[in-house]
Amino acid sequence: LLDLEAELARMGQRLHVRVGEVVDVLDDLRTHPGIAGLWAHEETGNDRSYARDRAVIAWCRVRGIPFREFAQHGVVRPLRRREGWAERWESRMSEPEAPVPTFVHPAPTLLTRPIPEARDLAIAPDERVDAQIGGIRRGERALSTFLESRSRGYMRGISSPLSATMACSRLSPHLAWGTVSLRHVVQRTRKRIDMLHDHDAYGARNLEGFLERLHWHCHFIQKLEDDPRIEFESFVRAYDGLRTTLDRDRLEAWQTGHTGYPLVDACMRALARTGWINFRMRAMLMSFASHHLWLPWREPALHLARCFVDYEPGIHYPQVQMQAGTTGNPTVRTYNPTLQAREQDPEGVFIRRWVPELAGVPDAFLAAPWQIPPMVQIDAGCRIGRDYPAPVVEHEAAIRHARAAIAGLRRDPQVQSETRRILDRHGSRRRGFQSAESRRKRKATAAPTEVIAPLTPQLRFDFLEPGT
Repeated sequence: LLDLEAELARMGQRLHVRVGEVVDVLDDLRTHPGIAGLWAHEETGNDRSYARDRAVIAWCRVRGIPFREFAQHGVVRPLRRREGWAERWESRMSEPEAPVPTFVHPAPTLLTRPIPEARDLAIAPDERVDAQIGGIRRGERALSTFLESRSRGYMRGISSPLSATMACSRLSPHLAWGTVSLRHVVQRTRKRIDMLHDHDAYGARNLEGFLERLHWHCHFIQKLEDDPRIEFESFVRAYDGLRTTLDRDRLEAWQTGHTGYPLVDACMRALARTGWINFRMRAMLMSFASHHLWLPWREPALHLARCFVDYEPGIHYPQVQMQAGTTGNPTVRTYNPTLQAREQDPEGVFIRRWVPELAGVPDAFLAAPWQIPPMVQIDAGCRIGRDYPAPVVEHEAAIRHARAAIAGLRRDPQVQSETRRILDRHGSRRRGFQSAESRRKRKATAAPTEVIAPLTPQLRFDFLEPGT
């Protein structure tokens, strides 16, 4: 909002701020000085924002005030069948961008307030002290640095929480909050791919992989747009009875990063401070909560939603349920957190940064500190069960239980019928394109060794600010 205020000031318009329930604010604006029409972007949000939108539409209809909403990405409203959706997405992404005005005829003077802080809204202060800062300028900077250089590490760097800090685009908060448009990102990415194809095929392939994920961005939001109940219910309703008991102790251990699994704990603590973690680690966190801790997916989903600075409801809830195994997808997505630690953080740089209790633990034991011999624990200054917790569950036993329970439910003919209906309604129709893209991704793994940018103190992430 501070950035928007500065941009509008350069165009001759002041940013007017009001705080309150939207129809109450509109009632006041209608008399001082009046409303000729209301313009907005379409939003696929939580149930609360959906109810707000319906209230505004009803308010405008009763008062005869025109209300026009504009599609801001590739989500189609309403959509009855998925056939042809990819072509409609392509059509929208190919439309010319609207020109940015250089001057705005100022609106009449209104009673306004300063941009509120947390205490003004009676909410707790944000604990994500190193969260990415918003605004148009930072969004453009993140896009430019990604397209020009950082994207060369994209396909090989997005899985590790170390390299992903730079290799990922870091545009997700800007897309979620609207400071950068999806169409703008798509069109600039395609221009960059065209520039690279002749002299840098590897760089072009990395950006093609990124472009595919921009398509999936809207594919998942479309699911919530078509089926708002999935904020509260499982895609396949029978799965609502799969996990019925919420173990508060397990939930708290997971939320605070004290599960006894170092990579899980490091990711949760990093997320609490920065509001961001890469996709593979997000998937691991949700899968761990669902399959290892056997928690109903709703409470972990709410906690992660509060943590993510790039929270996008339409992506969040389908992804949460995918990792929890409640979508009907034939694959049960489980992660071995010990194996993930050894593969994604082999030298323990990320774990030691966020779990300082383990700083003195030798590399050989860092992924599974419960295996440290007692004398080595003393030498390392880390007693398991005292300085750092023992694992809250045993990996193999937990996964066996989860897979058996899910497999038993899937044998039910009614569950199979509901699963087919869900897949028919929400499944992607882009099989051929997806396969071609997958082939390009496999080729992209044959990369020069220098493309991964390690997380070092010398790096300066100007597009993130401040806590980098």
